[in-house]
Amino acid sequence: MLIAITREVSPAIGNCELTHLKRETIDVGVAQAQHRQYEDCLAALGCEIHRLPVEPDLPDSVFVEDCAVVLDELAIITRPGADSRQPETASIARALEPYRKLCAIQAPGTVDGGDVLRIGKTIYVGLSSRSNQSAIEQMESFSRPYGYTVKGVAVNGCLHLKSAVTQVAKDTLLVNRNWVDADAFGDMRLIEVDAAEPYGGNALLVNETVIYPTSFPRTRQRLAEHGIPLMLVDVSELAKAEGAVTCCSLVFQHEG
Repeated sequence: MLIAITREVSPAIGNCELTHLKRETIDVGVAQAQHRQYEDCLAALGCEIHRLPVEPDLPDSVFVEDCAVVLDELAIITRPGADSRQPETASIARALEPYRKLCAIQAPGTVDGGDVLRIGKTIYVGLSSRSNQSAIEQMESFSRPYGYTVKGVAVNGCLHLKSAVTQVAKDTLLVNRNWVDADAFGDMRLIEVDAAEPYGGNALLVNETVIYPTSFPRTRQRLAEHGIPLMLVDVSELAKAEGAVTCCSLVFQHEG
């Protein structure tokens, strides 16, 4: 069974943390409708949706990915790099407790789940404004007994590692080479984002289908030409909060 943990869009999303984007007015109603359509995509791809209640005082709380890294054997509760986001993790820990053994990043470590890309037994962690070496060392300590290797990857010009690179098939990554060194990922096949769509590198692989934003038609065409099955969703209002399709869910397998 595939579980997808999501959380409703906060009415305070307009007060979200921003690092690389200028603040724009976010239409909360439209953002909430887009989020429901995103959940519909997850459900259509076989996920059982576990929707957490809205957090009115936590503007970024819809972006549940940043609060945990869910491996097959355990879940690592993060310590987000923005202080305002650290209260988001407690409810995510409670939601994951029935499914995984939990461990948690401690100070001085900080890491956002958006900086964590797992490919098989290798966990890549973006060294960004939100995630640091201490967190990488703690993640390595937690995951090494289960056979994982953790590698830090420099990120430049974007918020998270998964702003720059995501997995779109078993052997294939979608990447913006201007924001991350693609050589860090070994012999994976690479599809590069279109130069006119630098934010097009974030895609969510569920089973063998990729949930992908409608905002990047040129990169979408590249994915289609490589035979990547796509399900399109409009997340344009959520993108104003530096959100993307991986950010809004924690998807994992549960043998229930």
